[in-house]
Amino acid sequence: MNDRPASALRTLAIARPARRRITHASLLGAGAIGASIALMATSAWLISRAAQHPAEASLTLAIVGVQFFGLSRGFLRYADRLVGHDAGLRVLADLRVRVYERLEAAAPAALPLFRRGDLMARVVNDVDSLQDVVLRVIEPFAVAALVGIVTVAGMWWVLPQAGFVLLVALAISATAVPWLTGHLATRAEAKQATVRGELSAEVVDIVDGAPELIVMGGTEAQLGRIERADKRLRSLSRRGAGTAGVGLALTTELIGLASWGALTLGVRATHGGSLNGAFLAVLVLVPLAAVEVVSPLPAATQALQRSRVAAGRVFAAMDTRSVVTDPLHPVPVGSGPHTAELRSVWASYPGAGRAALRGVDLTLSPGRRVALVGPNGAGKSTLADVLVRFLQADGGEAMLDGVPMERYAADDVRRIVGLVEQRAHLFDTTLAENLRIGRRSADDVELKRVLERVGLGPWLDGLPDGLSTEVGPMGARLSGGQRQRVAVARALLADFPILVLDEPAEHLERAAADALTTDLLAVAEGRSALLITHRLSGLEQVDEILVLQGGVIVEHGTHAALLATGGRYAALWWEERLGDQPTSTQQNVTNVTNVTNVIIKGGDQP
Repeated sequence: MNDRPASALRTLAIARPARRRITHASLLGAGAIGASIALMATSAWLISRAAQHPAEASLTLAIVGVQFFGLSRGFLRYADRLVGHDAGLRVLADLRVRVYERLEAAAPAALPLFRRGDLMARVVNDVDSLQDVVLRVIEPFAVAALVGIVTVAGMWWVLPQAGFVLLVALAISATAVPWLTGHLATRAEAKQATVRGELSAEVVDIVDGAPELIVMGGTEAQLGRIERADKRLRSLSRRGAGTAGVGLALTTELIGLASWGALTLGVRATHGGSLNGAFLAVLVLVPLAAVEVVSPLPAATQALQRSRVAAGRVFAAMDTRSVVTDPLHPVPVGSGPHTAELRSVWASYPGAGRAALRGVDLTLSPGRRVALVGPNGAGKSTLADVLVRFLQADGGEAMLDGVPMERYAADDVRRIVGLVEQRAHLFDTTLAENLRIGRRSADDVELKRVLERVGLGPWLDGLPDGLSTEVGPMGARLSGGQRQRVAVARALLADFPILVLDEPAEHLERAAADALTTDLLAVAEGRSALLITHRLSGLEQVDEILVLQGGVIVEHGTHAALLATGGRYAALWWEERLGDQPTSTQQNVTNVTNVTNVIIKGGDQP
């Protein structure tokens, strides 16, 4: 994916939702630093004036000022941090919602464009780092502008020449030094975000693929890749720290020179009689206090470069083109009963060289159960994605209740057409919480009832913690069949009028797969259901079987009719029977002959 840094304007625009709070935080920050400088100036004048032994009454205002500025500095600093972090967190909350909304719209077809670990780094680390736009970029520059102007004006009032010297030092510190550090940081920050994403992806790969890596002896190679990525990241971090040190050193040097310049000019003005000696310490110490105004700016420019890179990676994910778009004025879905229909549908995934579906017809009328069979790569999952609007048809019409699906909001379609995928995702939480994704209001009685419907009642009764049982990451504490049955139970709780079951028995043993298929067809009775499967056992129960090959429906009919025809389905059915029944060599020869006769001549099974 393209990880070029985002433009500075687009990056700064991230903070727009919290602009009022950012303004308040900047004013409070300016007040805190202003109070610190004022405290230094008042204290310097007070000590110098007290050394002249004036009347005590003439020092009263300065004494009160020292107390006021000392107390207000801490209060304003606390308020600045409170309001500033509130603004930053609000910006992150708004950005996270927008990122997840865009990723949801792009899922699932566009998400494989990203490595899983790298996508996680974009959604978590890169989004989190964008709070720097509020806390370390916008506010420091706003505070520097406000306090710098007031401080220079105060110095100018005391001694114009000293004010001019401070103006030059602050101007260079606020422009040239940040530009230099930003220029030095650009390449390192761009690489750092990319390497951080690579490191995250490598770590996720080794965690997810640990069993395969151990068996194949690839652990050391994977650990080596992680170590090299970590080494590059540490090297880039050191370069970033060095750049920050250069910026701080230059700023400190300029402010030190300004202080020496103010001292030289102040001494000359004092000897000339144009400056009260009590103000000499003020001219020397105010520039030193003013270093707090500009010292954050080199780091702020560095943070801006880092934020631009992070924003570019986040925007690359957000700008991923959704393969399904909602209409501006979606049509409401009727109350039912509902019928889903495909008419001569062509469909393909983004970037695919050929269409996965080519002129497919399908009707799921109320209560009708249809099975879709065919070899891997035939387009079965593509058809499921079209039905649930994960993918938009390139040609033909995908319709719901006689209305083209593109006229509905995608979420409205998915409230009618539910999908249980071949690798249903279970979250690392309790069994009850995984089920309640289907319907949040379901009580424990309903959860137990739906588990009984999918054949998990006895299993549930044997669990010590019952519905509070933790299922583990991706349902790791459950068997493959149990995971699929829980996923189906979740779909039943959602009460989808039309249910699409995409290879629910995939990766299961034959006996478990056949049992699951039989149970699923039983629980789907009374609602529209499309069963996508490569196992043909139990398909006598469905109303129609479609045989998909190369994106085209090559056969359709009932189980008995397709066997009688002796075509592709009959060959697949006999092939499955031969695989399920271990026999002698002679019997295998006889069976193969029977299959050949069925395919060539047509007819009933022997």
